[in-house]
Order: sequence, then structure tokens, then C-alpha cells
Amino acid sequence: MKKIAVVAFGGNALLKANEVGTIEQQEKNTLETCEKLLSLLDQGYELVLTHGNGPQVGNILLRNEAGYQQYKIPKMPLDICVADSQGGIGYMIERQMRNALTKANVNKNVVAVITQVLIDINDLAFQNPTKPIGPYYLKEEAELLGNANNWIFKEDARKRGWRRVVASPKPLEVMNNQVISDLVEKGHIVIAAGGGGIPVYWHSDTKYLEAIEAVIDKDLASAVLAKEITAERFYIITDVSKVCINYNKPNQKQLDHLTVAEAKTYYDAGEFPSGSMGPKILAAIAFLENGGKEAIVTCEEDLGTPNCGTRITI
Repeated sequence: MKKIAVVAFGGNALLKANEVGTIEQQEKNTLETCEKLLSLLDQGYELVLTHGNGPQVGNILLRNEAGYQQYKIPKMPLDICVADSQGGIGYMIERQMRNALTKANVNKNVVAVITQVLIDINDLAFQNPTKPIGPYYLKEEAELLGNANNWIFKEDARKRGWRRVVASPKPLEVMNNQVISDLVEKGHIVIAAGGGGIPVYWHSDTKYLEAIEAVIDKDLASAVLAKEITAERFYIITDVSKVCINYNKPNQKQLDHLTVAEAKTYYDAGEFPSGSMGPKILAAIAFLENGGKEAIVTCEEDLGTPNCGTRITI
């Protein structure tokens, strides 16, 4: 069995906070990240890359609305929008990884897989949608759109407007995980589970596979995939170099190492909020409790350097 590292690209690996998101900017950032990943190949790891898609899906939803309003082009549902983003971002990462490999004179194939992820239709998350998607609206606009489309809107905590919210159910299984595992075992670099995957569920009576309007956390989905393909290492790339406690306070402290027990204690104490570091810590814990050896939370700039990030172990 080969050593496998799953690397979950954060948004910062594709798009910096001060950038508008042109394709030139995204390609430059992606190439720089892919070049840093080559150090993991040097360490003997096979790579599976996952990625977020928040800004990209937001833009796709805007095009949905604009196309319908101006040209009456039928709107596509959220699952198709996520699939679109998987294809576009997967293609971009695949091409830039090929460029990085060619520059380093490394001969490897790279393939992006459109990925569906199974969820439970009875997941409690559907009773309380919390994941914001798409643009901000005025309250009156949100009410009209909500009534017309049966959508749920909530006001942004920073009072920037109202946004549509959907459920964020727990990922249960990454479909095609065996295909992904086979590709990795043959030495190919695989890009999968983009944006947390496309949420789908089986009808219990007909065994019909159906998509649902929801968004799966990409770090949690990446942890499930890492477990299914028996990865040893799980990298979560974010916009800070290390996990911190007392974040943004005078007594802020960076953590070089955490055990699962310590991570749970800090999480329960509220150190890792659900809107920032929380899902990443939960993903790391889930990976380690299901056979993983080491999870590393770090930033794109430090990726591949010795002792980078916060290392979480059993």
C-alpha cells in the first residue's frame, strides 16, 4: 500500500482576500500552491486534492439570476452549480499541477473527478439551514425571492444584507471512493470532492439517487474521503499559519501540536467557532479517530516547509 496524503485546498489557495477573482489571479495562486505540494511527492506521498468553491458557486448563482432575468435562460439547481464549479476548478488545478510537474521534470498523470457525496435525507441540518450561499439582498428582495422560489433567507450577522441559506448535512460516503483509491494506487494525482461534493441521497423505496439543495462542508467531506482511501496524512490549508487559542485577543497563542483530546477540550470551550476553525478541527478529529496518523492545519505559504502548521495526532 502506498502512502497517501489528502490535501484540502482552502479558498486562500485559489483566491487571496484582496483579489477580485480573475482567472489570471486564480491560476497564479493555484500554480504556486501546486508547486509547494511537490515536496510531499519527494517525501513519498501520493496525492489526493480537494478544494472549496464558495466564491465560484456564488458567481455561478449570480449568472443564473442574470441569465434568467435578461434572457429567460432556465435557472440551474444548486447541485448543477456545484458540479459546474467542480469541473471548472478541477480543470484549473489539474492544468496548473501539470505545469508544476513539468517544471520539476516529474512524470505523473493528474485527473479531476466529479464527485457526489451521500447524505441522510433525515439529517437534522435540514430543519435549521445555516449555510449562506449567493449574493446579499435587501430585505424586500429576499422576501420576494423566498416566496417565489421557496427559499430561506437570513440576515447577515454583520448587517451586510440578507442571504439565502441551505442545510449543511453530514457527509456519509464519497461515491466513487474505490475509483479514486484505484487511481491513487496506480500513482495518479486525483482531484476530488470539490466544494464538499454534490449532496445526493437514495430513496429508500425506489433506490433512486436524487440530489438535494444543500452544501456539504468540504473539510468534513475531505476527512471522509481520507478515511475511505486509508490516507496517512490530512492537510487542511487555510489562511492562518497555525491554529490559535484566544484568537484575535491580546493573549492569542499559536499551537504547534494538539492531541485529539486537547482539540476536543478546546472545541468544547468555544475556542474554535463554527464559522471559522471549528469545522476544520472536527474534520481533523474525525480523520484521526478513523485510522489517520496525522492532520496538519496550515497556510498555503508554509505548505511543504519543515514542521509547518499545527499538527494534530491521537
